[in-house]
Amino acid sequence: MTGALTLRPVGLRGPAEVDAAEVLLPLAGGPLRFGKCEAIWRAGRHTRRAVLPLAELALWAERQAPGRGGAAAEALLQRLSAPRAPLAGLSLDRPRIMGILNVTPDSFSDGGDRADPQVAVRDGLAMLAAGADILDVGGESTRPGSQPVSLAEERARVLPVVEALAKAGAVVSIDTRHAAIMAEAVAAGAAIINDVTALEGDPDSLAVAAETGVPVILMHMQGEPQTMQANPTYDSVALDIYGYLAGRLEACAAAGIDPGRVVVDPGIGFGKTLDHNLQLFEQLALFQGLGTAVLLGASRKSFIAKLAPQASEAPPGPKQRLGGSLAAALFGLQRGVQILRVHDVAETAQAAAFWRAAGAVPPPVEGAPVEDGESRADRAGGGLL
Repeated sequence: MTGALTLRPVGLRGPAEVDAAEVLLPLAGGPLRFGKCEAIWRAGRHTRRAVLPLAELALWAERQAPGRGGAAAEALLQRLSAPRAPLAGLSLDRPRIMGILNVTPDSFSDGGDRADPQVAVRDGLAMLAAGADILDVGGESTRPGSQPVSLAEERARVLPVVEALAKAGAVVSIDTRHAAIMAEAVAAGAAIINDVTALEGDPDSLAVAAETGVPVILMHMQGEPQTMQANPTYDSVALDIYGYLAGRLEACAAAGIDPGRVVVDPGIGFGKTLDHNLQLFEQLALFQGLGTAVLLGASRKSFIAKLAPQASEAPPGPKQRLGGSLAAALFGLQRGVQILRVHDVAETAQAAAFWRAAGAVPPPVEGAPVEDGESRADRAGGGLL
């Protein structure tokens, strides 16, 4: 039977939840560990699934595809567990924060806030001070229903900001779907290309990305910004997007782009319904099987408003979605994402720092002395609040 295997790590645990007797693998070389996967064999519209311990995955896969399934499972486990390569000089052994710096009049959340390049540079430097590792500069809105802008307009918006921030020492990514802007922004100091069309929106994008040699972020989007929310449809949203991104990774490799400098982004909100977005969140760990770093961009997006208690009366506007944005970021970290693309840098950096610190606390040692005022139930995590 022809088909494809994917593995989704389940039951992810931090250091304090690990039993030394268990056989566990690190997720992408990070702090999370897993001992089971949901094995998914997909052939056309037929899908078989089973949640299995690591030791049983190869045998199950071999039964689905004799002669190749076992090897596919072993290769996937290797990609799932291997550490990710540094991104533009930034190690990915901890979560990285990408600050959104739109220099547009019509972005869904901050459109018009930074029409003046000096204001954009000022805000970018403030994001760096607040904890941003990367600044993502965009000059064309791709929100639902947005209209394209000319290359001349996009160029005038982004290049002065990219150049000034790069000279100030920032790691800058250029958020564009146009090959000419990619090339010019990299020449001005951008260290990363971030493309919502996964380098297929412009016929020259693959060649330009290969020639520049900088890392690239490939995002999934169903359709075009003008129409993508009209009626997004998938057979299986996570598997469909996984397959699409796998194909784009192959296209990059064929163009001479090393897989080690590629990041994937499932594209929350870009041609997805609320249900699609929620399914993607739950299955984010699946994308680590591509062997690349994973970026999550959920900040202030409209699906958060749809889940708010007051949504039926007065849905919260983009700048009133901080709580949901932080929850989405932390949920993503718990599923292994390496990069969070956000508007609210200081708050997200604080939340991520707490998540990392709390998750690194070692488990209690059996037989260790109990401190005064602390019961053994408290030491075991069973004390009353």
